[in-house]
Amino acid sequence: MNKFKRVFLIVMDSVGIGEAPDAAQFNDEGADTLGHIAEKMNGLKMPNIGQLGLSNIREIPGIDKADQPKAHYTTMMEASNGKDTMTGHWEIMGLYIDKPFRTFPEGFPDELLDQIKEKTGRGIVGNKPASGTEIIKELGEHHMETGDLIVYTSADSVIQIAAHEDVIPPEELYEICEFTREITRDEKYMVGRVIARPFVGKPGEFERTSNRHDYALKPFGRTVMNHLKDEDYDVVALGKISDIYDGEGVTEAIRTDDNDDGMDKFIKSMDEDFEGLNFLNLVDFDAKFGHRRDPVGYGKALEAFDERLPTVLEKMNDDDLLIITADHGNDPVHHGTDHTRELVPLIVYHNNVKNGQEMDQRQTFADIGATVAENFSVKMPEYGKSFLKNIL
Repeated sequence: MNKFKRVFLIVMDSVGIGEAPDAAQFNDEGADTLGHIAEKMNGLKMPNIGQLGLSNIREIPGIDKADQPKAHYTTMMEASNGKDTMTGHWEIMGLYIDKPFRTFPEGFPDELLDQIKEKTGRGIVGNKPASGTEIIKELGEHHMETGDLIVYTSADSVIQIAAHEDVIPPEELYEICEFTREITRDEKYMVGRVIARPFVGKPGEFERTSNRHDYALKPFGRTVMNHLKDEDYDVVALGKISDIYDGEGVTEAIRTDDNDDGMDKFIKSMDEDFEGLNFLNLVDFDAKFGHRRDPVGYGKALEAFDERLPTVLEKMNDDDLLIITADHGNDPVHHGTDHTRELVPLIVYHNNVKNGQEMDQRQTFADIGATVAENFSVKMPEYGKSFLKNIL
């Protein structure tokens, strides 16, 4: 008999809680996503996650320490060589990534772009790190006049290709991105994701549409999600989770528009009768506020998430487990626009916690995957140590 019938896992994308011991190797000394946001906000108003024990991990301005935390808590260190979304998530599900994905701060090499031009018969403009909304504002009119593809990147390991839906229909853009995915799988490029970015509108009024599609690499090994699916457990992937794992181990994928929509669909899914893992990524923290270096917007998004937690806790059954964590940092007051190598919080709640305790610091994110695997008695991952016995 399983300890918990349903495990709910929420990844607050990029919500780090202070520099990792090896932060200097990543040029991230002093990074502190939660701490610096709280300072800029003159204190974060997050009483609900505070009651679960967030400020018991480490005091965060504005969030009171709980006298009797409702959850078990600690921090986790990332073992893999990287600080990106895919590395963090893959490690959470039991993998260790020794070679980091490549980033392209100077743009992509001509050799790669020439292959795309030859395949599509189209020119390419952009080829630089940029905000998606800004680059279509800058180059959208040119694209509409010429049909040139708008190609850009970010601080992540990603190739993004934007096109107006009236110039290049989404289906054609998807074919272009699928080709780009195929030619960037090897170690020469090691690109984490290729993203189709359709938009509509006219110059000065361009808007990106919900027809975005991500083409990720498949994980470099089988994850706990694969093992769950093998044994006929449910693996419900909300937000970009299915994209991050390229559909591997997913039994149901639910797209979300933003954090609020993600929480809406997550809460709705708690009414479903299933057995297995429900896995949500809340990307806005990272994409809308961390990379854009907007600590106040980030803080407001954190407070909005906190307001949804009481509903989540109310819907928890006695045989449910809730895990809240993050996949890396993205300190909005740090230099540049890149992710930051940080510790991440780990909060573990179920209805039978009488008085939450601090757990030992976890040496790898894979401890979550190991815990999920032990709970459902499926094949254990090669990496990670289960903390199941520490929370019962």
